[in-house]
Amino acid sequence: MFDTLSERLQAALSDVRSRGKLTEDDINKAMRAIRLALLEADVNFQVVKTFTAAVKERALGADVLESLNPGQQVVKIVSDELTQLMGGAGRDLVFAPSGTTVILMGGLQGSGKTTACAKLARHLREEHGKDVALAACDVYRPAAVDQLVKVGQQAGATVYEQGTNRNPVEIAEWALGRAKAENRDVLIVDTSGRLHIDTELMEELARIKKQTNPHDVLLVVDAMTGQDAVNVAEAFGGQVGFDGVVLTKLDGDARGGAALSVKAVTGKPILYASTGEKLDAFERFHPDRMSQRILGMGDVMTLVEKAERQFDEKQAAELERKIRRQEFTFDDFLDQLHQIRKMGPLTGLLKMIPGMGAQLGNMKVDERELDRIQAIITSMTKEERTNPSILNGSRRRRIAQGSGTNVSAVNQLVKQFSQMQKVMRQLSQGKTPSLSQLARGR
Repeated sequence: MFDTLSERLQAALSDVRSRGKLTEDDINKAMRAIRLALLEADVNFQVVKTFTAAVKERALGADVLESLNPGQQVVKIVSDELTQLMGGAGRDLVFAPSGTTVILMGGLQGSGKTTACAKLARHLREEHGKDVALAACDVYRPAAVDQLVKVGQQAGATVYEQGTNRNPVEIAEWALGRAKAENRDVLIVDTSGRLHIDTELMEELARIKKQTNPHDVLLVVDAMTGQDAVNVAEAFGGQVGFDGVVLTKLDGDARGGAALSVKAVTGKPILYASTGEKLDAFERFHPDRMSQRILGMGDVMTLVEKAERQFDEKQAAELERKIRRQEFTFDDFLDQLHQIRKMGPLTGLLKMIPGMGAQLGNMKVDERELDRIQAIITSMTKEERTNPSILNGSRRRRIAQGSGTNVSAVNQLVKQFSQMQKVMRQLSQGKTPSLSQLARGR
């Protein structure tokens, strides 16, 4: 996400970052490059103007120009201002102290609103332990109700629906009554969208809002539409009002115009971001972390949170025990591979490590290579996975044939696994492996 913007901003700051001393001309040159990068990313013109003015004013301060490392100071200023631009500290949803919390979801047709409802339901259930219900009030788009029923069930939520022949305001009222009667923690109301903003859409949304009295109204916008998404948010805010934004398709947005403009233009924060097609590709939007990602500074906190969701303490303790006893097998390796892949695409994970973004550039990790590794391991017998030393030539030929690879690929994997076991053995004994050993055992 934001690959183009990230690349341009990092290039704009690279010269500044490496200098031991900065002049006003250096700052002005960097500001011109940053301004152009933001405009090309489809960021609102007034937002760009205000942002660069704020950065320039702070960067020209004596504490920067006279500091020992002025370049790093400027990068920090840009990071701080980006964070503020996207919402500062951000905020979470408002949950009712007792009873059912109501969340009203609005947006245009095609923004991914219905899927976002299910993703939010899953997030609240998995991360907050909430009992979530969904109200199917999008009665105009063909198959919208059926879609919500399907994705809602996948998310583990209860779906309240009455087909497409009833008034959506009445459905919302009925669903809220059901949710309260059944003591649901949260009711998410999926409303109708249109291809464009019109009076009918706004009036219906306003009636549902009045009838359900939601704790939060969230506007779902497509990040890939850039400035159009901001215009939609501004129109919704002026006519109906909303409390926060859900950005969808953020994984496909190379520019970043919507994410960098919507808070400044509407005054409403981005609360959540959808980062992929799967229901678990949904996360809280943290402006500070996103700023660090854009500037190639990594995002360690999100990486840790993703890891914590996949690995529990018992697994970690068992893995440590096996490494110390030198019992780490191909089965363990395959299990760790599965856990890591659940965290998301490897390229995205690597870019969360500070400094890795710049090294990776536009390089994509070939996920098919992981499929080949998995195929090779699963083509081994239980004995072979536990004791690779018995893998003679005939066994390796059989594994290659069974995995659809070749003997060379099997040999390479076995060799790398052997090197990895040696590195683990040294680490468990308190020894520090050499760089060449670490490279071979990767």
